[in-house]
Amino acid sequence: MAHPDLAVTNLIFPETPHPVDLLCAAGRIQGVIPHDPDAAYEGARVLSGRGLTLLPGLTDAHAHLREPGQEWKEDIASGLGAAAAGGFSNVMCMANTDPVNDTASVTEHMTTRAAATWPDGPRLFPIGALTRGLLGKELAPMAELARAGCVAFSNDGRPVADAELFRHAMEYASDLGLRVIDHCEEPTMAPGAGMNEGRVSSRLGLPGQPDVAEAIQVARDILLADYLGIPIHLAHISCRRSVELIERAKAKGVPVTAETCPHYLHFTEVEVEGYNTLAKVNPPLRTRDDVLALIQALREGVIDILATDHAPHAAHEKETPFGEAPCGISGLETALSLAFVLTDKGMLDVPDIIRLFATTPAHLFNLPINTFNSGDPADFVLFDPREAWTVTPDSLFSKGKNTPCLGRTLTGRVVAHFIGATPVFTRGEFTSAATASASRSTHGRHS
Repeated sequence: MAHPDLAVTNLIFPETPHPVDLLCAAGRIQGVIPHDPDAAYEGARVLSGRGLTLLPGLTDAHAHLREPGQEWKEDIASGLGAAAAGGFSNVMCMANTDPVNDTASVTEHMTTRAAATWPDGPRLFPIGALTRGLLGKELAPMAELARAGCVAFSNDGRPVADAELFRHAMEYASDLGLRVIDHCEEPTMAPGAGMNEGRVSSRLGLPGQPDVAEAIQVARDILLADYLGIPIHLAHISCRRSVELIERAKAKGVPVTAETCPHYLHFTEVEVEGYNTLAKVNPPLRTRDDVLALIQALREGVIDILATDHAPHAAHEKETPFGEAPCGISGLETALSLAFVLTDKGMLDVPDIIRLFATTPAHLFNLPINTFNSGDPADFVLFDPREAWTVTPDSLFSKGKNTPCLGRTLTGRVVAHFIGATPVFTRGEFTSAATASASRSTHGRHS
């Protein structure tokens, strides 16, 4: 083995029972070997991992970075800063910008801004609009968007009601070798209500959206995927009815994949008590039964991946009456902590988290992935599963502080994040240790 140029020692690696040393050379993984406390690794930058957990860089297949046009909520620089702090090496961003990402020029603006503000990563992968202006009337120029760098297509929060148009979108995306991501919401049933229809909505006097509004659209998409033999990816699944449909479809061999988000695994409709707009999200938070169904679906592979649906909003937009507040939760920086809570409860294990937040989403959308084999990109995260931290506006790098986690203490936090063996984020005492590494990049963030 050639001399490494970076060695991170004394790490906990989920695949082995004993501490390991991670060796990198030329921005690539060189090897993961048993920890040797006497190893000098001459010529390498040596950092002590002090027993931190080693994870691959994560992939978020569903985020909103708001630029162009809504930079008061978030911009690409701040959104990728949040991704760096959250451990996400790859970020797929939705098309609901202003103007909508339905032309190559908007796609290229996004990728140019990402390269200018975070040249070492996190990497930005735009999702192109499915229809022009997200209006659901005519298809966007999908081939043009693909050539410009889009890695998937979606109408985001404005589902396409026209089944024939949606069918053609699936066909054209398939011809380009890309997937359609669908926000499943029957558009006549309380669209965007942000509140589950049930006892809590009745008690609060709020219009609610029933879970069947999601399941109806899930069923339509599954039928189309079955008929066409073309893959479809279902965004942010929130309820048991949808899980049951997906499970039956997969048993039949229908090419359907699906995601859910950490907030649907922890919070229920009860979070909206007191008209809490920080818990207003689309699809809405559901019941405890739905939460349990989603966790089981993740464990069994019925739901394929986790995504954040990072949806930042400015404080003044959420500080309004519930009916006027926009839907959305800022999630890039709390996602991994929330996922690890489930490992503490025995509901998932660390290899599940790696599969759901790293390996599978990267494979689905053909993005870079580190499996810690020799030659893989040296994209990795050092995570402290024991560190307790309180979520406050000051603790978040995103402009969006809109999360029901505010004021709560979470256990587990990203300590450092490397992309191509370059530190893009370090925290606390690890910052000084990584200074020599960070000097290679003027865009590494520290706290």
